[in-house]
Amino acid sequence: MALLFLVRHGLTAQTGHRLYGRTPGIDLDARGRAQAEQLITRFEGVRLTAVYSSPLERCVQTVAPLADARRLQIRPEAGLIEMAAGDWTGRTLVQLRRAAAWRTVQRTPSAFAFPGGGESFVDAQARALDAVQRIARRHRRGAVLLATHGDIVRIVLAHLLGTPLDDFQRLVIDAVGVSAVLFGTERPHVLLVNDTDGLSRFRADQTAPWESGPAHRRKVRG
Repeated sequence: MALLFLVRHGLTAQTGHRLYGRTPGIDLDARGRAQAEQLITRFEGVRLTAVYSSPLERCVQTVAPLADARRLQIRPEAGLIEMAAGDWTGRTLVQLRRAAAWRTVQRTPSAFAFPGGGESFVDAQARALDAVQRIARRHRRGAVLLATHGDIVRIVLAHLLGTPLDDFQRLVIDAVGVSAVLFGTERPHVLLVNDTDGLSRFRADQTAPWESGPAHRRKVRG
């Protein structure tokens, strides 16, 4: 059976502020580099047999320290790349929330394709699932790490959980959140979703990721 770990890339200076899509040259910032190093400890004791990554720098940089520590080559996989955002590429999330189509993205993403030649969520889900399933077939008895992007993890997990695509945004995937799926039985089994190495993000002195917007500035309390 193939055990696949889906990992969202670490933080960049633009994470949560701008939709940079497939823009090249977006590197991890100091926080993201620290998160990448921490993956070495988080995967201690896990016998990884292969590491795959979206071709974009932020994903490759996220798994590079762990791959180096295990002496594994990072294999680029185009099917794991971020969605093509078309004309929305580079725009801030504040700007996009004012767009008329933003409501469609949030409520019926299955009916949305990014304007200006961008990708649809339906097409993105299909090609990402194809990549994940191909990798699972290739490593039938291995534990494999896949570095990709937040929405890609969410739409893949939504399908594997039997969740309609229009509800995929109910899933939360944090930076370097790790999800695990077991392939090779009658149907895939989702073993883990969005592990961030413990419960520290729920501490009362931390701002929760889902409360980081302008309307949600208060701290989580006991």
